[in-house]
Amino acid sequence: MNPFLVPGAGPYVLTHSVGCLPRAAADALESGYLQPWAKLGGNAWPEWLRQIDGFRAGLAALFGGEPGDYCPQGNLSSGLAKVLAALPRDPANRNTLLAAEESFPSLGFVLDRAGLRGYVTRLAAHPPDDLDAWTAALTDDVRMVLVTHVHSSSGRVAPVAAIAKLCATRGILCIVDVAQSAGILPTSFPALGADVVLGSCVKWLCGGSGAGFLWIRRDLARSLEPVDVGWFSHADPFEMDIHSFRYADDARRFWGGTPTIAPFVVAAASLRVIDGLTVEAVLAHNRQLIAAFTQELAAHWRTRIPAWPRGGTLCIPLGRSRDAVAAALQAAGVQFDLRGDVVRISFHVCNTLDDAQTVARAWNGVSPCN
Repeated sequence: MNPFLVPGAGPYVLTHSVGCLPRAAADALESGYLQPWAKLGGNAWPEWLRQIDGFRAGLAALFGGEPGDYCPQGNLSSGLAKVLAALPRDPANRNTLLAAEESFPSLGFVLDRAGLRGYVTRLAAHPPDDLDAWTAALTDDVRMVLVTHVHSSSGRVAPVAAIAKLCATRGILCIVDVAQSAGILPTSFPALGADVVLGSCVKWLCGGSGAGFLWIRRDLARSLEPVDVGWFSHADPFEMDIHSFRYADDARRFWGGTPTIAPFVVAAASLRVIDGLTVEAVLAHNRQLIAAFTQELAAHWRTRIPAWPRGGTLCIPLGRSRDAVAAALQAAGVQFDLRGDVVRISFHVCNTLDDAQTVARAWNGVSPCN
């Protein structure tokens, strides 16, 4: 049985936007969140926090490190804002925040607003997988670089480990966005060499919205003092002494006030599903369906698929053929999306070989026009 509930009648190839709901999610939500609330009311907190511990443990199982290296976040933007606000003044007075022009706009907005605290944002226009260009861009004025592991508009994969190594030698803080890679590209966060990793469970991890996370290098976490805090940033949240604030000694110092619980209960269930499947198996299935899709396409369309290393999503620029291809896919019931003239489709384990062939055959009915 498919471990996911697939919406609609046609092929669902929108995992890059929202992953399908795991069948296990409803039972997890009922037993881990709703039943404790119904039976215990205000005394449900111990059970709810055990669910959060399970979420953090699930992340550590998939991505390495210890559960204490992970802090729940509502989304990546919130995590980035918290880290930037916690950075102490740089001894060398470096104040440039560097990111690729292709970065997700929400994170770019956070970088832009950091200008209110004296930072200057520079968006590099080079291809995000060009290591030589990254090397040249990491100039002496750069304080922090935001590296997107897999870019949502192109599918390009940035050489994160190599960039992180350059940053380490130059004293530059390296923050990595894994929203489009977590759950599809096998990755060890500690092995990346980055300082901070920001992610979300809504896409390839199939954990729904609201279940973001922050991984931070342990020694760095203990050296930073976030300003966006609350009682769950405290070493003992239930101490209840307004005169005594002490940071949690792990990543939870970046947590904040009263946490949401339900999104992380659902996401923890999904993490268990992905861990059981293995990310390696998810990737292998994705590559198998991509190969079937490309083989089914007519030769004149096959050459139009970018050949660069990619995450799990095919981002195919269509030019003037955009509307015709989109209409053909919609007529076949395919659930996909568009970014400008780029059609985006992604295959997860919820998809079958027939799905890949259905998408390709609908596409084949359109003649290219450029």
